[in-house]
Amino acid sequence: MHNDPLHTALAVATEAGAVLLQHLALPREIAEKSQRADLVTDADRASERLIVERLKSAYPAATILAEESGELAGSAHERWIVDPLDGTTNFAHGYPLFCISIAYEAGGELVAGVVHAPAMGETFAALRGEGATCNGKPIAVSAIARLADALTCTGFRPADYDRNGRAFEAVSRRAQGVRRDGSAALDLAYVACGRFDGFWELDLRPWDVAAGTLLVREAGGIVTQTDGSDARLDAGSILATNGRLHEELRAALG
Repeated sequence: MHNDPLHTALAVATEAGAVLLQHLALPREIAEKSQRADLVTDADRASERLIVERLKSAYPAATILAEESGELAGSAHERWIVDPLDGTTNFAHGYPLFCISIAYEAGGELVAGVVHAPAMGETFAALRGEGATCNGKPIAVSAIARLADALTCTGFRPADYDRNGRAFEAVSRRAQGVRRDGSAALDLAYVACGRFDGFWELDLRPWDVAAGTLLVREAGGIVTQTDGSDARLDAGSILATNGRLHEELRAALG
């Protein structure tokens, strides 16, 4: 196994972040939906092209699972899991909460994860057993112990609002606040560094949660499915907290 998947992920994410910022600077007409969609498509495709190219060159045998191109099968017992642009709607509107998520898995175990938010100037990184950082400084989950004192976060697709609507309402009545930021990978990073005390979402894909799951765990938090069962990258649902209020938030979700 390679010594330094984290170093590779950091370098590649930083380079891809610069590509996204170049696209962000292009003129956008929000009223023209097709142009907005084109901008996002161009941006995430360009980001993914670069990421896949760099990862293939550094780890030629690895499998790469990427949002746009699907699974590029490799022969080795290792896999990269890539979201070239998480928070596409935010990006399309120039709202700075979007990121690149890159995770490295060996033997089915998450080993390294990076969530890079170029417009925010923040890079979150985690290495299994070594803790988590933001811009190189160690981070940890919050010490909030009660849902009533907690700032939580969720996400949902507008068309599927009803799937999460009841839980959204229940937690909104109990927590100090519920945010909806539009980037699951970044929301998980924010749990890891203590900005959010808990995050839940349904209908996610492996590239949304792989790096963020490792970040939360390495920062001292807990990640499960929303019903409390063991987390799996392909499970769809996720509940990530500082650990102290995991059970209370899980119960509130119904």
